Amino acid sequence: MNKFSFIQRILISGAIIFLAAGVWLLFGRHEAEREPVTNLSMAAQPVATDGFERAAGPREFDFPDDHGPHPAFQTEWWYYTGNLETVDGRHFGYQLTFFRRALTPLEIENGEGSEWRTNQVYLAHFAISDIEKKDFYYQERLAREGAGLAGAQGSGGLKVWLEDWMVEQVAEDRYRMKASTDDLEIELELVDLKGVVLQGDHGYSQKGGQPGNASYYFSQTRLKTSGKLRVASKYYAVEGFSWMDHEFSTSALGDGQVGWDWFSIQLDDGSELMLFSLRNADPDIDPDLAGTVIDADGSTHSLSAGEFELSVLDTWRSPANQAEYPAKWRIRIPTEGIEITVTPLMANQELHTFFTYWEGAVEISGVRDGKEVSGYGYVELTGYAQSMQGEF
Repeated sequence: MNKFSFIQRILISGAIIFLAAGVWLLFGRHEAEREPVTNLSMAAQPVATDGFERAAGPREFDFPDDHGPHPAFQTEWWYYTGNLETVDGRHFGYQLTFFRRALTPLEIENGEGSEWRTNQVYLAHFAISDIEKKDFYYQERLAREGAGLAGAQGSGGLKVWLEDWMVEQVAEDRYRMKASTDDLEIELELVDLKGVVLQGDHGYSQKGGQPGNASYYFSQTRLKTSGKLRVASKYYAVEGFSWMDHEFSTSALGDGQVGWDWFSIQLDDGSELMLFSLRNADPDIDPDLAGTVIDADGSTHSLSAGEFELSVLDTWRSPANQAEYPAKWRIRIPTEGIEITVTPLMANQELHTFFTYWEGAVEISGVRDGKEVSGYGYVELTGYAQSMQGEF
């Protein structure tokens, strides 16, 4: 994100502001009643953070309401990734992510004067990695919240959608996911085996030294997943595990930071790891590191920069833009007895959306407390094809 930290992903949402102008032009020219809630020509300008609420310290969470939107904050996302297999072992990775961006700090009710009247814009990314064929598919969509085109709700259970892409809570621990394009489709059921994991300090995830440079961040780290998946015209019955990150905040990268590496790892001993590294333009400045270990019983241990090592073992150069990405890692967490290697299941999982980033399925091998472990996960890499600092 999806996935690393909400404060860093806020830059993703900048894409929404620019693309929103195109949406307004499209609808405004052809249907006069579809008036904007605010002058979306502002989409071509950076949006100030004044007037938005900021993450300033730990807060109390209330579920299921907090699964829904937090419009007092400028940016928010719901980030789903997963590794799925057919009965004969064919492997797929998937990503379905919804981003919310407020154009102004003033919340305006939909339907106030027009059903198209809103200050909220939603962006979504949908991707599938076909590991056997080494094919990577992705698509993005954008819509305003008005007229039911996109939105989110938490009261009574999570629902987040953009047109016919959606995730909906159908029982206390069960969720239904749907998304389709001409080439791709998923229809999945997700069962939460561990409940909500609050990242950082009871859900308060500090990202830098500046006031408010933080997010409210929680995850569902082990979602048992089953259903069907389509690539081109062929359907596959699949099962496996998914991961969800939900973050909301009002902030940006710290001074000098150009991007981030984010890891979600699910091990076969029932434990999970979330790790992120915020990289600086100056290679002599060590990256900011943080993470969480989630044990099989659901207990968590927060990790600071000095408690784990993240080493790059290999790289991959994009044929599209010649950007060089890390492509294999060693992770050591001495206090947890963990030493693992993380390897992409296929090299090219680079998305060329409003901005370019790499997000893809990975496999895990190594040891924990002297015993062999394996697993799968997802990694997100930004700031390699272009700096995320000042892009939006």
